Amino acid sequence: MSEVIVETRDLSIRFGGVLAVNNVNFSLRAREMRCLIGPNGAGKSTFFKCLTVQHKINSSNGYVFIDGHDVTGWQPYEIVQLGVGIKTQVPSVMNGLTVWENLWLSARRIHGKQGASAEVDRVITELGLQSHLRRVVGELAHGQRQIVEIGLVLCQRPKLVLLDEPAAGITGAEADRLVELIKGINHFVRMLGGAVTVLHQGAILVEGEADAVMSNEKVREVYIGNRAK
Repeated sequence: MSEVIVETRDLSIRFGGVLAVNNVNFSLRAREMRCLIGPNGAGKSTFFKCLTVQHKINSSNGYVFIDGHDVTGWQPYEIVQLGVGIKTQVPSVMNGLTVWENLWLSARRIHGKQGASAEVDRVITELGLQSHLRRVVGELAHGQRQIVEIGLVLCQRPKLVLLDEPAAGITGAEADRLVELIKGINHFVRMLGGAVTVLHQGAILVEGEADAVMSNEKVREVYIGNRAK
């Protein structure tokens, strides 16, 4: 079996009277692709921010392990140094620079000046960004900016990629391209429809293969209520 690269143990986060993440025990193995889904307010973004330590974790909240490291009390930049690539829900790009400049600066952090350009060439080909290279990012449509931000992550060749709402606000054609891109991030994954974890009211409702999860009556009821019956 592949080693566990992400693990949470008894993870709970409370904001006032709201238990946003409720005793979540989660694990992800190397080379595994996992989709985390749930209705609005299920706790997905809060859980994601716990994994990336944007929400600070201490022993009273439970534990988060990344690649075998207990990251309690860590800073976000230290998570990145572990080889974790993070794409947040809201695009985080330099709007005044071109697509090429954004990608080159990201690649330079890992590959240096000598290797950055070659890495950018690889990523723009993979993402199909050739026609946008000289455009200023601030002028791009939202969906195009999302793709550029994924490119920033891929330029650093991370060993773990965390994508928060990667398809938010993009067109149908862009979504099709994004699905193909995500499939290609990990060559060991044949189909995107692999394992799925469903969050509901901050807790794991069910986990399993995509087809089984989406036909599960509990999942159907969570998404569409009594009409699922």
